[in-house]
Amino acid sequence: MPEVLYKANPSVWRSHPLGALIAWLMIAGGALIALTGTLPFLLEPTQALPLPDGLEPRWLGYGLIAIGLFQLLRWWLAALMDQLEINEYELVWTHGLLSKQYIEINMSSVRTVRVEQSLLQRLLGAGDLKVYTAGDDPELRIRGLPRPQEIRQHIKGQASDD
Repeated sequence: MPEVLYKANPSVWRSHPLGALIAWLMIAGGALIALTGTLPFLLEPTQALPLPDGLEPRWLGYGLIAIGLFQLLRWWLAALMDQLEINEYELVWTHGLLSKQYIEINMSSVRTVRVEQSLLQRLLGAGDLKVYTAGDDPELRIRGLPRPQEIRQHIKGQASDD
């Protein structure tokens, strides 16, 4: 059994930093609205929120909580479905929850490894990885992986050892 050099899933926080922050703020704001029944900082305490008859402001808070939780859960499940594993001989990308898709690339066929990082990704220690084997299009594209430089070093180190 080959030794596993690297194994990771994309990170929700690193893949969607701004979106995750907004989702958490929606959850916190929705909880505040649901608990107090008012829109803090938007209306004076004596003003009423103009809503249709029979609809309480608390439902707005519940809706914000539900939307934020749904988005975070969706991203978390997507991150759980994807996994990159690098061993001595090959790179294996697994995608899927119920039905699986595997992409296996032999280290000897790797031509180029490209790491792309925005400023925010550099601050968060994440990056996007592209692996080229033959041709002009990458064989494998992965967004939001932690420690992308380490991945590149493992792939290039193993590919050059062959």
